[in-house]
Amino acid sequence: MAYKVGDKEVVKKTYTAEEVELFAVLSTDKNPVHLDDAYSANTVFKKRIVHGFLVGSLISAVLGNKMPGNGSIYLSQAMSFKRPVYLNEEVTCVVEIMEIIPEKSIYKLSTNCYNSKNEIVIEGNAVIKWMPPSA
Repeated sequence: MAYKVGDKEVVKKTYTAEEVELFAVLSTDKNPVHLDDAYSANTVFKKRIVHGFLVGSLISAVLGNKMPGNGSIYLSQAMSFKRPVYLNEEVTCVVEIMEIIPEKSIYKLSTNCYNSKNEIVIEGNAVIKWMPPSA
């Protein structure tokens, strides 16, 4: 498929306690703000929050599965975490093509995630190389 500047893809996800707990095991990030209700109640968040990098992985899901898809290789990713994401809160990830360097198959992208109130939770950008399998 031919992509152009301005093309967008979206993915939505709601994170459960079980998914956060699994990510804690896989990542070895066992910060109690993600895992312990009593601990989290005494923080600025007042309840458990989802790991920022787990939320950020939605960006990779868009790039690897939707746009541009198979053959996407990260060159860089910048993320600024603006707000927490709570358990069972829907997150929408929007990836938009900002620039294409066709001779190098390089894509520069806006990579932002929003909570259920449409507030930005992750603001970012990425650079990828797209090397789709040959036909």
